[in-house]
Amino acid sequence: MAADPSPAPVLTLRVATRADLPAVLALLADEERVVDPATVTVSEAYEHAFAAIDTDPRNEMLVLVQDADGHDRGGTVVGCLQATYIPGLGKGGAERALIEAVRIRADRRSGGLGRILMERAIERARARGCRLVQLTSNKQRENAHRFYAGLGFARSHDGFKLGL
Repeated sequence: MAADPSPAPVLTLRVATRADLPAVLALLADEERVVDPATVTVSEAYEHAFAAIDTDPRNEMLVLVQDADGHDRGGTVVGCLQATYIPGLGKGGAERALIEAVRIRADRRSGGLGRILMERAIERARARGCRLVQLTSNKQRENAHRFYAGLGFARSHDGFKLGL
């Protein structure tokens, strides 16, 4: 039997561009089913928020892109997260990374993409000099909690929020 000549898919973690915004918003809306980015309305509020993230050197909206033909051209956004780098006086003045809005497309979950996304984001934080990566997760997302524990995250604090 001849080997399959098609190249393996290329996975790239990169900073999101404005062109990725509909795909990112689709992922954020995607809890149980894939949302088509072409159906997403990019409001002025989303434009403003993305511009604020994009121009802030302490924030990154990262996307995991899969290029099916192996040539790393374009591709499909299959995951995203936001990383915020926070200076602090704790841990000897070390910077920490806060990871939020972690998503993998519903039809691509349980195949290792979440692990790849998180491992690459953690490596970015390490390369930046961060000494700690922290995240929050909705208390109802028990599968996500098991996933984060499997990556080595420990439940060390309770989080609190105050809506304004």
